[in-house]
Amino acid sequence: MNRTIRQIFSGQKVLEGAGVKLRRIFGFANPELFDPFLLFDDFSSENRQDFIKGFPWHPHRGIETITYVLKGDVEHGDSLGNKGVISTGEVQWMTAGSGIIHQEMPIGDSAGALTGFQLWANLPASHKMMIPRYRSITPADIPVLTRNDKTVIKVVAGSIDGVRGPVDDVIIDPEYMDIAVEAEVEFTHATHNGYTVFIYCIEGTASIGENTVEAGQLVLFNDGNAMSLAAGSNGVRFLFCSGKPLHESIAWRGPIVMNTDEELDLAFAELQQDTFIKHRI
Repeated sequence: MNRTIRQIFSGQKVLEGAGVKLRRIFGFANPELFDPFLLFDDFSSENRQDFIKGFPWHPHRGIETITYVLKGDVEHGDSLGNKGVISTGEVQWMTAGSGIIHQEMPIGDSAGALTGFQLWANLPASHKMMIPRYRSITPADIPVLTRNDKTVIKVVAGSIDGVRGPVDDVIIDPEYMDIAVEAEVEFTHATHNGYTVFIYCIEGTASIGENTVEAGQLVLFNDGNAMSLAAGSNGVRFLFCSGKPLHESIAWRGPIVMNTDEELDLAFAELQQDTFIKHRI
């Protein structure tokens, strides 16, 4: 059964970090709606002043953050001395697990522009306190599939047409792909029944049933074993994401997501007591 549209989201403008202007597409309320995903931000801008103040030192526990940069650079570092740059075409898959304190400082490209997205994925109770880890995924690491109809698919996680992405061993069994479809071409991809599936339109337009989806809109699908769309007159480029729901209680306060309020209170008490970091990467 082909998936139908459950809801279309356009997001809201918010200020985050030290004053970064971005669009939060989801992550305001009802986190169960996107289970196992929690939040999706589009921090793209043609004006460096919108993002240059960055996201200074802050903690995370109980989640994974997936940062994908299409244009520009984002410098990052953590309290353990790890540092680097997420550059054009790169993905950083960060598993906070038991806790990490880090910073992300966008600097854009030579023209002061930046295109990028960050997705938060939840961890199950059994893995909330796992050892933190980083995965830096370069463009060379990401397999690119070109179909006969000229559809181009960059596979970060999951598989399609026998091509598998480099990210594996993730509890929620995610799929994360960057897909470009030529004008008027139809795209179909098989999906797991019971999994949460959404797409985020980056460029162009697409038709899904009787609905037209445009750049900056996110489509959350109803359940089914496949999703389909037809690219508009200028083609379409979108992110495809899916994951296995956890069906667990969610206790969420800022950058920390646990299962109970007591666990949240403990996490913030540990931050005050300087006992937050449990594992050394």
